[in-house]
Amino acid sequence: MNQWKILTAAALLLVAGPSARACGACGCTLHSDWAIQGLGAKPGWRFDLRYDYFNQDQLRAGTKSVDRNSFELPNEMEIQEKTLNRNLTATLDYSPNAAWGVSLQIPVFNRYHSTIAEGDTDPTFSQGNGLGDVRLLGRYQGFSDSHAFGVQFGVKLPTGDTKQTFNAGAQSGEALDRGLQLGSGTTDLLLGVYGFGELAPEWGVFGQVLVQKPLAEKDGFKPGDGVNANVGIRYTGHAGFTPHLQLNLRAEGRESGINADVDNSGATLVYLSPGVTFNLSPRFQVYAFAQLPVAQRVTGLQIEPRWSASLGMHWTF
Repeated sequence: MNQWKILTAAALLLVAGPSARACGACGCTLHSDWAIQGLGAKPGWRFDLRYDYFNQDQLRAGTKSVDRNSFELPNEMEIQEKTLNRNLTATLDYSPNAAWGVSLQIPVFNRYHSTIAEGDTDPTFSQGNGLGDVRLLGRYQGFSDSHAFGVQFGVKLPTGDTKQTFNAGAQSGEALDRGLQLGSGTTDLLLGVYGFGELAPEWGVFGQVLVQKPLAEKDGFKPGDGVNANVGIRYTGHAGFTPHLQLNLRAEGRESGINADVDNSGATLVYLSPGVTFNLSPRFQVYAFAQLPVAQRVTGLQIEPRWSASLGMHWTF
């Protein structure tokens, strides 16, 4: 298959992604390392360490922001105030040859949350720190000599804590919402496709779609099916740095189960993400990205970030 058809298909999948559950506390998708997906299709080890910051403090309903002061307290609905996320993700990647590769992604979360529960007039707080759900993702890109198209397959494992409680405020000691726990409690199947090529000399493009499918309910909770999609362009004419521009989409279906917040889960979020990679040596790079929302549609009442930022380092061994 022609790589341009692949890129076009990835872009169409991004635009046509299903309506879905909100990003919640996980943040929106960002593709920060092209090398792991084929641009550096050489055998060997790679390590990536990335820091993500996003403060979900904008209350939204549908496609609009909502003024918290418009709600009387106590209220029959929960009125969320903010979720502040400071997350680290370590990725260890290995390619035995140009066709095959596997990556292990280990997230560690630092998450502060405040909310006013239904029927309350005073806020409730939680502080979560620890391991999230680990991902093991394989890839195959041996369909052509150029290795410009690949498929991904793997699992998300239930390694994150699902038993956290509110630690201060009106609901202190009560169970934290399942969508805000460090882990979902479920094993999820991961399937994806990606492709990349050149628009012109010194201009590279890529497209990626990754589907996430929870396999079973756990303790009365099942996340919605999810789609991450990215298209991007970068300029490689400078030896010392590489500017990037991406369009990122994250979409998830509604939660289900007796412990799910069905009425307030479900959204499609699209971000524009400018960034730059600094090539400090042939084997070591640092990068920075910002994410700005360009389209947000949530179901029910949810909080989303006004912007987010990512910083990272990448080593090739």
